[in-house]
Amino acid sequence: MNFSGISRQSFIGTLLRLPLALIPKSAQVPILQGVLRGRWWIAGSSTHGCWLGSYEFDKQQQLISHVQRGNVFYDIGAHVGFYTLLAAHLVGQQGHVYSFEPLPQNLQFLRKHIAMNHFSNVNVFDVAVGKESGVGHFKIAQSTSMGSLDSHGELSVAIVAIDELIAQGKLLPPTVLKIDVEGAEYMVLQGAMQTLKIHKPLIFLATHGHEVHAQCLHFLRDIGYNIKSLDDRLVENTDELFAQFPST
Repeated sequence: MNFSGISRQSFIGTLLRLPLALIPKSAQVPILQGVLRGRWWIAGSSTHGCWLGSYEFDKQQQLISHVQRGNVFYDIGAHVGFYTLLAAHLVGQQGHVYSFEPLPQNLQFLRKHIAMNHFSNVNVFDVAVGKESGVGHFKIAQSTSMGSLDSHGELSVAIVAIDELIAQGKLLPPTVLKIDVEGAEYMVLQGAMQTLKIHKPLIFLATHGHEVHAQCLHFLRDIGYNIKSLDDRLVENTDELFAQFPST
């Protein structure tokens, strides 16, 4: 059931959420539904929808239908690890997950979630991903899910480019990319251009802002990707995209 889809503004939505405030933030709770059912989650690390199993419900279903055993999954902008756990389960021991996250608070939860659930097929990189490797600044937002690369940011972070890491032999080439980086999406794609051209991974892309959305669409189409919306909006109007090379 998509609990997260019940509006907070509705009476039922308000009523259902009241007991959640009583759960200690440090509590380790079981995930209640979906393919991660029975896995463990720290209640206060993110939205309660994560352990209720309804977080970004439609996107979850799309990932479940496309990610296969043995795949190599990149979680770029991993936050506290919901999609890292989901991918680690789906790819199995034959596959691998690389998680990229620069914010120290998120990294603590990310690593705890991986350890709590005994996943041994995940590598965590405490870096941001961009166009080229170097050092940048990260702006910390009120929500830990909304921080972003920003020249005026208060946190100094390492930045890596996917093409460079693969060329150095530090990563297996990806089968699937999930990118959600609060406005830096175009830079991530630029830094992975050769990887996309050669290995043609599936891409789940969340965009943030009209300009970067248009840039990403143009970039991916120019390489040869077909793009569709993950919701019922037009590709130009959505902020959740799925990109795939046409079958040959």
